[in-house]
Amino acid sequence: MAKPMTKTQLVAALADEMGSDKKSASNALDAVIAIITKEVSAGGAVTLPGVGKIYCRERPERMVRNPATGEQMKKEADKVVKMTIAKALKDSVNG
Repeated sequence: MAKPMTKTQLVAALADEMGSDKKSASNALDAVIAIITKEVSAGGAVTLPGVGKIYCRERPERMVRNPATGEQMKKEADKVVKMTIAKALKDSVNG
C-alpha cells in the first residue's frame, strides 16, 4: 500500500492544479476543512462531488468488552463521523 499524501504534498498538488501559489492553496484547503468541520459537527452533511458524502451518525448506548480484562461495561451514546464514497470514485479505483 502506498503512503498517504501529507498535507504539504496535498497543498503543493492543489497549488499546481490551481495554477496558484502554495499559500493561497493552503488557505483554500483550510477554508474547506473548516466548513466541513462546522457543518458536520452541527449535525449536517457535506457532499464532495466525485468523492463522497461526510456526515455524523449517532450511536446508541451499548455494552462493550475491555479486551485486557474481559470485563463488560456500558458505553454511553456517542456520535461518529462517517463517509460514504461516491460511485464515480469507486469506479475509477476499480477500473
